[in-house]
Amino acid sequence: MIEIERKFLVSSNAFVNQAFSNKRIVQAYISSNPERTVRIRIKGDKGFITIKGKGNDSGTTRLEWEREISLADAESLLSICESGTIDKIRYEVKVGHHVYEVDIFSGENEGLVMAEIELENENETFEKPDWLAEEVTNDERYYNAYLSKKPFTTW
Repeated sequence: MIEIERKFLVSSNAFVNQAFSNKRIVQAYISSNPERTVRIRIKGDKGFITIKGKGNDSGTTRLEWEREISLADAESLLSICESGTIDKIRYEVKVGHHVYEVDIFSGENEGLVMAEIELENENETFEKPDWLAEEVTNDERYYNAYLSKKPFTTW
């Protein structure tokens, strides 16, 4: 229920050939309040509802609760979400003992490519592939809830 993750910008598409899966994700927010976000997501042919708490000072750790819901329920709930939809293709890439989730954004966030890695603890070491660039873990501009309100193409 506690999520520990770090986020990075991506400097090249070299990861695409290393990916073992990819799926389209469409998501929007019932609440984008940083204290507690409530997200509706369609990933491939599955629906999810996720509640996330506020991150700690480093931005790496926060409460996350997620449940799968029916695709029909997810589609219905998307219709009542706040304005601003995130649309992206997520690639999963195994590097060492970890899996990076690399998102290529489209729509109003076209041009943004970002990687996330989930960790067991904040001090865990992990392998950094050549295609990783600047770390943006604690930069709220790269949170999906923020991107839904202030898209990357408007910066």
